Amino acid sequence: MPLEATMMIIDNSEYMRNGDYQPTRYEAQADAVNTVFRTKIDSNPENTVGIMTMAGKGPEVLVTHTKELGQIIQAVHSVSDRIGGEADITTAIAVAQLALKHRQNKNLRQRIVVFVGSPLAGQAAEESSMVKLAKKLKKNNVAVDFIAFGDGIEEGPLNVLRTFSETTSSADNSHYISVPAGQVLLSDALLSSAVLAADRGLPDELMGEAGPSGQGESGGTNQFEFGVDPSLDPELAMALRMSMEEEQARQAAVQSTPAPAPEPSTPKATAPAPAPEVVPADPTDEEEAAMLNEALAMSRTNDEPMEEDEDDEEEAIQRAIAMSMQKEEKQKKS
Repeated sequence: MPLEATMMIIDNSEYMRNGDYQPTRYEAQADAVNTVFRTKIDSNPENTVGIMTMAGKGPEVLVTHTKELGQIIQAVHSVSDRIGGEADITTAIAVAQLALKHRQNKNLRQRIVVFVGSPLAGQAAEESSMVKLAKKLKKNNVAVDFIAFGDGIEEGPLNVLRTFSETTSSADNSHYISVPAGQVLLSDALLSSAVLAADRGLPDELMGEAGPSGQGESGGTNQFEFGVDPSLDPELAMALRMSMEEEQARQAAVQSTPAPAPEPSTPKATAPAPAPEVVPADPTDEEEAAMLNEALAMSRTNDEPMEEDEDDEEEAIQRAIAMSMQKEEKQKKS
């Protein structure tokens, strides 16, 4: 938990009579002051908190450094009868820095929490003057948080308070939040913002913040991550956050792992075709084959020209007749 000395600057200008924050802007601010004090003291018993005003007749330190809530409540109550005038932000910040410089415990880091519920005027509306003051605070290691509400969030295109916070910020130790009217209590918006995140032991990512370097706007319409309000159940919110980060890391590891290359397919050995079975020849088959060959030979012999056969037969007949006639003649002679 941070070890800090904090000086709260409250807005007690005429605009604090406005009733857009229930019951009035000043009463809503007083409730938020109580929340900041309790959170700071509960986070570390060595922390101290002071309070001062920035309007009326001029900036006034009410309590320098205390750990007693009663002193803060009494100081805020005393100012309720002295509301009026315009806020002098630059002078109030310079006085707050001087008060922090004279803190008893020099080990306490310095922080200024500024409540702004009225329009910027004078040097506070000049970006160059505010940036110059912011650089001086950063050089002296003073962190600055701005809580803008009411007319304090209508700053115009320059957005001077945000620029101031960004210039002062070192390692994201300064923040700017704005809380529109009618959407959420000012004290609840602080609990769910990065302004008190470190004091509650929660990272800025779990709080209702947006924007670079932990600086953004916290409106009442913010939906808490995972649907859990970190101010009500910080342990559950942290567990859900860690679970989500583990799942994201697992998915990233799966995506970064290259898919295994397919193994080259080894052609399967083709089984040789079975050799045709050799069946021994049957003796009967051999005889039939021999008879077939003889028939073929006879058919080729019979295929010779028929004319030659007829001539031979005629000659044979003639010779037979001639021989028969010769035999008859010999018989007659004898």
